[in-house]
Amino acid sequence: MLKPVDRNVLDEERFGQLFKTHFVRLSNFARQYIEDTDTCKDIVQKVFINLWEKRAQIDSEKSVISYLFTSVKNRCLNHIRDNKKFRSQLLDIDCGDIEIAIEDDGHFIEELQDQIQLALDNLPEKCRLVFEMSRFQDMKYKDIARQLDISEKTVEAHMGKALKSLRVSLGRYLTLLLWIMHLLSDKTDF
Repeated sequence: MLKPVDRNVLDEERFGQLFKTHFVRLSNFARQYIEDTDTCKDIVQKVFINLWEKRAQIDSEKSVISYLFTSVKNRCLNHIRDNKKFRSQLLDIDCGDIEIAIEDDGHFIEELQDQIQLALDNLPEKCRLVFEMSRFQDMKYKDIARQLDISEKTVEAHMGKALKSLRVSLGRYLTLLLWIMHLLSDKTDF
C-alpha cells in the first residue's frame, strides 16, 4: 500500500525551483554582510544543502523563504565571527623571529615593497586611491565617499575590487605580507 504524498515534504522539483528562483537573490542578500561574492555563493549553497537535508522536517505553515533568508544571515554572521577569530589568532603569533628576519634581510624588504607597490599600481586609479585612503590613512567609507564625492556603495565596490585584485596578485602570501606591512609601517615609509 502506497503512502499518500505529504505536502509538507519538499520534493525535488519544488526544491529545484526554489533554488533557481532564490539563489541569486540570497547571494545578493549575503553581500550585505560579506564582500566576497564566492564566499556569499558558498554560504547560500550550504543553506540550500541544509534545507534539502532537513526537508522532511519542514513545516509548510511557515515560510521557507523566511527560513532561507534567516539561515543566510546567520551563516554570514557566523562567517564574520569565525573570520575575526582567525585574524585574532594570527595577530597573537609571536613576531620576534619575523622581525629579526626582516631586520637581517634588507633585500627581502625591498623586494616585498616592490611587489606590494606593483600590485597597488596595477589597480585602477580610483580603486587604488580608495584602498589607500581606507587602509593606509584609516579613513571610514563615509569619509572617503565625502572626500571623493562618490557614494558609500561606490567606495564599497572599489574596496571589493581592490581586495580581490590584491588577493590574486599577492596570492598565498597575502596574510604574511599584510602582517609584515603592519610591522614595517613604523619602520619604513610605504
